[in-house]
Amino acid sequence: MVSPNEGRYQQDQDSKPDRLPTILEMTDPTPKAEPLSRGGNNPYNIFGVNYLPVSHLTSHQEIGIASWYGNKFHGHYTSNGEVYNMFAMTAAHKTLPLPSYVRVTNLDNNQSAIVRVNDRGPFHQDRIIDLSYSAAYKIGMLQRGTARVKVELLKSPAMLAQQTVNTSGSGVSLARQCYIQLLASSDNRRATQLQQQVAKQWSVPTEVRSGNGLHRLLVGPTSDMQQAQNWLKRFRAANYPEAFFFDNRQCG
Repeated sequence: MVSPNEGRYQQDQDSKPDRLPTILEMTDPTPKAEPLSRGGNNPYNIFGVNYLPVSHLTSHQEIGIASWYGNKFHGHYTSNGEVYNMFAMTAAHKTLPLPSYVRVTNLDNNQSAIVRVNDRGPFHQDRIIDLSYSAAYKIGMLQRGTARVKVELLKSPAMLAQQTVNTSGSGVSLARQCYIQLLASSDNRRATQLQQQVAKQWSVPTEVRSGNGLHRLLVGPTSDMQQAQNWLKRFRAANYPEAFFFDNRQCG
């Protein structure tokens, strides 16, 4: 969330506000089409880990641990360039588009909330999303501080219409799903282990696709061709000089 630089904050430890959120403050926002943040969707490195944000809306679902942030960060700038308000229904995520909307469901009690992602974080390896105080209260996770949740990226009709306009002008088809191949091996265990390493180090979607005796480690998918080019360039410059587009018809 916001920044790992602790020196910018007046509090050493985060804390709860002295009041509960109101019903109005816990009202789910309505997902809508918004311009993507210019600065908030760039690749970045925190604590030696590379993160490659997804700069266009794609389908996304994950299960993991949620945390929340409050007083310490209240009133400071988010990665989106906005001011963090712990009473707004917002959240921080490492790689989802800024801004975007997700539904977060507490798997322990089935309570859910819709939040607007406008910040980066959390930068704890075992956590997938940081919720605002209001959102955390709404799904019943304040007492424990963390919860096992399901995060689902939401698309409204307006978002899909806006994405169609944006991509049709550049000649990119929404149907394209581009992948980058990092490895092809007859050893499925090796491919799976490397998949886990890549997903952890680079925070990108990955999969192992098997066929004809080979197990291919793929990064993707992404429908953003500029993002695909950036991924390929970064992987080739790192430990995968032989990386290539898995299907040039989709990535061209």
